[in-house]
Amino acid sequence: MRGGAVGVDFGTTNSSIARCANGAVEVVRFPAVGGETESYRSLLYLEQVRQQGKSRTASWTGPEGIEHYLTREAAGRLIQSLKSFLASRTLETTEVFGRRVKIEELIARILGDLREKAERQLGEPVSRAVAGRPVRFVGAETEADNEYAEARLRKAYRLAGFDSVEFEMEPVAAAHFYESTLMRDELILIGDFGGGTSDFSLIRVGPEVRRRGRRAEDLAGNAGVGIAGDAFDAKIVRHLVSPHLGAGSAMRSMDKILPVPTWVYAKLERWHHLSFLKARETMHMLASVKAQALEPAKIAALIHLVNEDLGYHLYQAVQKTKCELSREEQARFRFVDGAMEVEAVARREEFESWIAEEVAAIEGCVDGLLEGAGVRAAEVNMVFLTGGSSFVPVVRRVFERRFGGEKIRTGSEFTSVAQGLALKAAEKG
Repeated sequence: MRGGAVGVDFGTTNSSIARCANGAVEVVRFPAVGGETESYRSLLYLEQVRQQGKSRTASWTGPEGIEHYLTREAAGRLIQSLKSFLASRTLETTEVFGRRVKIEELIARILGDLREKAERQLGEPVSRAVAGRPVRFVGAETEADNEYAEARLRKAYRLAGFDSVEFEMEPVAAAHFYESTLMRDELILIGDFGGGTSDFSLIRVGPEVRRRGRRAEDLAGNAGVGIAGDAFDAKIVRHLVSPHLGAGSAMRSMDKILPVPTWVYAKLERWHHLSFLKARETMHMLASVKAQALEPAKIAALIHLVNEDLGYHLYQAVQKTKCELSREEQARFRFVDGAMEVEAVARREEFESWIAEEVAAIEGCVDGLLEGAGVRAAEVNMVFLTGGSSFVPVVRRVFERRFGGEKIRTGSEFTSVAQGLALKAAEKG
């Protein structure tokens, strides 16, 4: 493979790249404020700039995108979670400063920056890759939807300058990473929790498997569900944030008392939809709602959030609360910016009740995988969990109840898939 064996994990929230050379895996480190990071934020910040009297659209991604967004002087647009749109046949483009742009083009800007930064560290061209993909893309209801999403992702890689790309299921890639630590063969369950999907694979791995060569039957089964960290974040927004921004409140229209439109708050719960609320028509609608609202201050706070493009800041506050609830029995949520002020206390017990439906879907996915593969939980030697949501206690209990806490392993939560992809690329040569 020209440019070395490269694995690319383009994630809903974070991305990473790794190379395997001479049996050793090297994870690419990206420049960031205050140092370097192996985890590259999968976001894009766009801004109109004027040069020599002409306007053009400038873009930055990852840590640079965050830095420009936080220090911006002009109005810009922050776009996150682009991977979550790939299975949608109704959202092929979005408007960027008056021009329609394909989702694949926006993703390609992120992938192109990832590739160029990897080339700088590795000191050689990066033109081919083994890339990760979820078992089930967000929003995919059929295998045809998955194939459609993969084709769009493949096109984005091409636009980003990759000559060729081969896809591997993300949990299978994580299994390759875990396999590199084993001294004997095992039947393992891999749980890969991303921002948009939770994917699971039952696979036999180990030194003997590598020696004799991999067989199709080594992969006992794959399963996935379009629920993960973003869905948990959405419940925090719904219960702690949206009520302070007018959700559930009322407005006076003529002589009638009507509820404030709810669809806006549904968008607010999905990070990758938040930036779309800044459309001219939506802002006019919100101004009209504020004028008629019984609690106008709450609508003013919502308008401030959208108009000032504070999605990233809100996301950080929600993430902080979720992480604290994984460590402590309660956490304080606080977000203050201009007209928006939200303070609330969340208890872990409450949070677990908010996400009970999502956790049940994850449980059902795991049970369905075991049943479909004809494998009893006792036959699984080890369970390897990767991704941030694997630390949420109620999620972890799903696996402890079925397999026993002594079988649960975690590690390299944000780079294990990329490292496994690099190992897979090295096998292909």
